[in-house]
Amino acid sequence: MATVAFITLGCKVNQFETETMEGLFKQAGYDIVPHTNPADVYVINTCSVTSFGDKKSRQLIRRVQRLNPQAIIAVTGCYSQAAPHEVKAIEGVRVVLGTRDRANIVNYVEQAMAQEEIIDRVDDIMQAREFEDIPLYEMPARTRAFLKIQEGCTNFCSYCIIPYTRGPLRSRRLESIRSEAQKLLDHGFKEIVLTGIHLGAYGKDFRDGTSLYDAARAVLDLPGLRRLRLGSLESIELSPELLELIRSHPKFSHHLHLPLQAGSDEVLKKMNRHYNRQEFTGLIENVKQRVPGVAISTDVIVGFPGETEEMFAEGLDYIRTLGFARIHVFPYSPRTGTPAAKMSDQVPEPVKKDRVHRLQAMAQQMAEDFHSHYLGTVQEVLFETNNEGITDGLTDTYIRVYTDDEVETGKIYKVRLEKLYKDGVYGKLSGHI
Repeated sequence: MATVAFITLGCKVNQFETETMEGLFKQAGYDIVPHTNPADVYVINTCSVTSFGDKKSRQLIRRVQRLNPQAIIAVTGCYSQAAPHEVKAIEGVRVVLGTRDRANIVNYVEQAMAQEEIIDRVDDIMQAREFEDIPLYEMPARTRAFLKIQEGCTNFCSYCIIPYTRGPLRSRRLESIRSEAQKLLDHGFKEIVLTGIHLGAYGKDFRDGTSLYDAARAVLDLPGLRRLRLGSLESIELSPELLELIRSHPKFSHHLHLPLQAGSDEVLKKMNRHYNRQEFTGLIENVKQRVPGVAISTDVIVGFPGETEEMFAEGLDYIRTLGFARIHVFPYSPRTGTPAAKMSDQVPEPVKKDRVHRLQAMAQQMAEDFHSHYLGTVQEVLFETNNEGITDGLTDTYIRVYTDDEVETGKIYKVRLEKLYKDGVYGKLSGHI
């Protein structure tokens, strides 16, 4: 039996897309093996959010080529979409795909086995108009199931290459969302996470009023679901109807990831974000008012071109007022092909590093404050991984809970939260659901 190994870089959307490709190869009779093993085929699903992602992709291609010089190496994802000629030039690459037409990846790999030429199937992503609906033939080896329902982005933030690698907005049909979600639930998953490149724009391409509310409703109505969570989306795209559904439906997770990206109006404007601080504050206050107890996490980019020490300090003070449950901190990384990469006032790397550490220190304190609020309470925890007798999982509000009690991964338990521990809290079993 031919063997295939997968390597995935980047976001949850990439993870989901890899899982669909794994299913296609399994259907075709391939045996999936770890990427550290010699394999007949390697599929590398790349990320191009930063130049580091491009570099990492190249390193991985070369690594598997050394592992088995005779293997067919197929490269797909954002890096190959953005720079197919660079990818084709790397020794060992035999198949180059972008961010669509992956339903045919097995055919392309087998064509490469029969001929010497490189199979190049990267086309103009800006011409894409339909969501590429690939069924899940192989179930994910995780406890939370990610379900991609949307593709493409039209925000064109000045630092981001994704609109150029993913193309225009395309949404998955509601009937397909329902059928794939039911498949995941039938397999035993308790939680489904809806993901997309520009998730809040779900349905806009249908032009019939369909929205993320309808997609969430379609999954919430399915028997067997215990928890629904949304992936990252923009605060300006949260409709009153969706917020009311989050508040009122017992299966909807009270956690939202709403990227801020910068705490300075000047930086937000240079980033081409579509709000200022006053507007973002109003949006966050509206979310908290409509969904009491909601946990809000965010992303912040540090060291964007033109960010002065005064702007950064001002941003720290502003971010502190918003009461985030969790902050993901990223140093700005220039990405060739974006407007920000051409800006003249780039921030030196040592300055970026110092600012990252300062914001991370504040983020840690804010997370501990948020976690402390829940100490002494009993929460429902979906346990995910076990390491040396300690099992961890997530609450409805995305608090990571650790316990040394005997629990099964993939199951939900009631847990009393007792003390701060690592990046979350330590708890003791209070009951099984």
